[in-house]
Amino acid sequence: MGTELLAPLDLAFWHLESDAHPMHLGALAVFAPAPGATPPHVLELLRTRAAAIPRLRMCVRDVLLPVGGAAWTVDKDFDVHRHVRRVAVDEGDFMAGATRLAGELMEQPLGRGLPPWQMYLIGGADDGPFAVLVKLHHALADGMRAVAIGAGIFDEIAAATARSATRGRPAVPPRSWLPDPREVAGMALGRIGEVGRALGVGASVVRAGRLDLRSTAFTAPSSGTRRLATADLDATALQRIRRAEGGTANDILLAVVAGALRRWMAERGEAPEGSDPRALVPVSRRRPGGAVSGNRLSAYLLDLPVGAADPRERLRAVRAAMDRNKAAGPLKGAGAVAVLADQLHPLAHRFGAPLAANAARMLFDLLVTSVPLPRSALSLGGCPLSALYPMAPLARGQSLAVALSTYGGRVHVGLVADGKALPDLDRLAGAVEEEFEGLRELVTGGRVPVPVS
Repeated sequence: MGTELLAPLDLAFWHLESDAHPMHLGALAVFAPAPGATPPHVLELLRTRAAAIPRLRMCVRDVLLPVGGAAWTVDKDFDVHRHVRRVAVDEGDFMAGATRLAGELMEQPLGRGLPPWQMYLIGGADDGPFAVLVKLHHALADGMRAVAIGAGIFDEIAAATARSATRGRPAVPPRSWLPDPREVAGMALGRIGEVGRALGVGASVVRAGRLDLRSTAFTAPSSGTRRLATADLDATALQRIRRAEGGTANDILLAVVAGALRRWMAERGEAPEGSDPRALVPVSRRRPGGAVSGNRLSAYLLDLPVGAADPRERLRAVRAAMDRNKAAGPLKGAGAVAVLADQLHPLAHRFGAPLAANAARMLFDLLVTSVPLPRSALSLGGCPLSALYPMAPLARGQSLAVALSTYGGRVHVGLVADGKALPDLDRLAGAVEEEFEGLRELVTGGRVPVPVS
């Protein structure tokens, strides 16, 4: 693997980062123990498999052309021991200790002179469950690409990769930053269309920007601290709700997040009415068989109906808003600000990143994203994967990001928050489970819930 320019959106994520605002995403994978899978064995397996993933050997270097640009290059001094480490959990409750420790590890920015990723083997008792925390810089991958990269550590994916290598299947080389002359004309025509779309997005961003910035629990000066909490929902019950109420599973999960925020705000003594927070809901623009690297993202903006007391009313409001977003498409509207970033010159990202970072709260209050996972069962060293909690980065001036993934019949929810702004994040995670259960009983059990005032 040679040299490959960072795409504009990747470059934007690279320059948006600061010590107090790390721009890495992550996942906490929890495994059940298996005979013979000792911590030293699992640690060595992690290192071997991570070192075999070509993308994880790449680091970012500045380039002369284009001015202000940067490129992925192979780290000639790559040492996997710098990236994969073991840490212990002392608490009797393994999950509580693992999530606390994962939050502390997520605070720490990734070293910019090295390939921008880390893995931590988090273990308690040698014969008990363990977890693997994976941190990848957002410049390296979006959510879908992060799954593709991280999946290389699992037994099933590693075995399939080894079989492909044995058959001599040629690796797909990275796209060179020097285009083939035959492609120049087509690229120019495509660029004209992209610039036209970007102008439309730019106008939408200006129209959607909020000048009356409110101070809420979700928008606060960053302390640089991180807390992590998790929730688990029944995926079978989710499908029952979907069949009964219509819409998509994602619509229902967004409505559950809205209801959980309402419960949580009420417990904090905050009035939910008139304070619907705006969520950024990322949408992948990655095409099957397309480029394997870089970020390919757009997003929708959604006002979460926290002010609505009735769960069904919240779900109807979410469905209607998401239907409008989908009708407009992922390349239109202010949520497609990532498309606009794709059209900017590298110098604009290098020098305009601080301004762009501070402008995020003008568009949205929190992030809610769904991360797709493989449907098949996964394991590491024979230890079955029991849960995987995705973690999204926090934008500057924002305090909460919610990520969801489905695996093994469960929806795993990872909540990342600024540790000082939301010290009661565990209570919000509990409210997510309570809200989901209340909606399930309402839809499938006939119970009429008492509205949360």
